[in-house]
Amino acid sequence: MAEPPPQQRPLPRKSPRQARSAETVRAIVEAAARILEQGGLGVFTTNAVAERAGVSIGSLYQYFPGKEALIGALIVRETSLLIADWEAASAATSGQDALAGLIEAAVAHQLRRPSLARLIDLEEARLPFDHDTRRVTDRLRSILRDVLSGTDIPPQPDLDTATQDVLAIIRGIVDAAGERGEQDHDRLIARVRRAVHGYLGGSA
Repeated sequence: MAEPPPQQRPLPRKSPRQARSAETVRAIVEAAARILEQGGLGVFTTNAVAERAGVSIGSLYQYFPGKEALIGALIVRETSLLIADWEAASAATSGQDALAGLIEAAVAHQLRRPSLARLIDLEEARLPFDHDTRRVTDRLRSILRDVLSGTDIPPQPDLDTATQDVLAIIRGIVDAAGERGEQDHDRLIARVRRAVHGYLGGSA
């Protein structure tokens, strides 16, 4: 009988304290990303990751207790990249420009490494968030909420609900496009903008 899936993704065992250790962790996480991109979950094992990263399996286990912790680290890494882009976009002088920047960044993030993005989307949905994955996801929501509160964005009766809905619209369209293998950056941006502005009640 197959074991039931864990109820929460295991956390990394420890954080690297030295530059060399940090580079080892980066190599392990990137090796995990490449294996997932090229072969999917079916070939994703800790042994394969260690071999691809050029480290011993013992070195990998110093930081990650198993595959689930590796995937959690990938979720945090990829979402942190999107956060950096969203923070930059949110500094625009108008809410409309900031919102356009968030949408463009979300599309660019999806199309940068589409296979990896899709697998991470699936894995995010499969298990409850741990502290680190919840933290980065909450930051995305906070950035979007601040942008939607701009004076040139149509006011919403419930800003928190609108934030959740707009985030779901962006993710839903972008994720579905990634699943279909779409590559047309500009057309995808236009579709997401149309849907978001339709929800908010403003013009695209």
